[in-house]
Amino acid sequence: MNLLILDRDGVINQDSDQFIKSAEEWQPINHSLQAIADLSAYCHIVVATNQSGLARGLFNKTDLEQMHQKMTTLIKEKGGRIDGIYYCPHAPDEHCDCRKPKAGLMYQILDQYPNHQATDIFVVGDSLRDLEAAQTAKMQPILVKTGKGQKTLKQIVTTDLADVPVFENLYSFSQTYIKNLCA
Repeated sequence: MNLLILDRDGVINQDSDQFIKSAEEWQPINHSLQAIADLSAYCHIVVATNQSGLARGLFNKTDLEQMHQKMTTLIKEKGGRIDGIYYCPHAPDEHCDCRKPKAGLMYQILDQYPNHQATDIFVVGDSLRDLEAAQTAKMQPILVKTGKGQKTLKQIVTTDLADVPVFENLYSFSQTYIKNLCA
């Protein structure tokens, strides 16, 4: 089975500059849960997300677990699954190795899935830091226009990420990905 890594905020659920702080605030993007359900028939699905709201005191670990429980439950209701959730709990000024754009989360995932080659793994994100983390880990970055995606699209035009495949949302990516797998 292939391995696919998804960012959370802005890819699976609505993002907010004020942070997503509770399960009540966690709201899926249209069709993202169905996209994950469809993809999970063909791949392992892992979430890699920066959650600096923990370090900032905006929410606690229980709140984060409740958000993730809501996400996984809603995906199960669609017939899908999430195989793992990896998150960075640090604030930007802590200079950890796991906060994207650094690739620590990607390397943690590779350690848990040693039978997968980094170059065969797609990483779907909406921000420049998602794409940079994928690139650093030698994975294949994919940009979606949801969340911060429109802003990111303008940022990458003059960078070495300008050729990254771009999709309207996670659902449009999933349909193309599955079509190519089944071709």
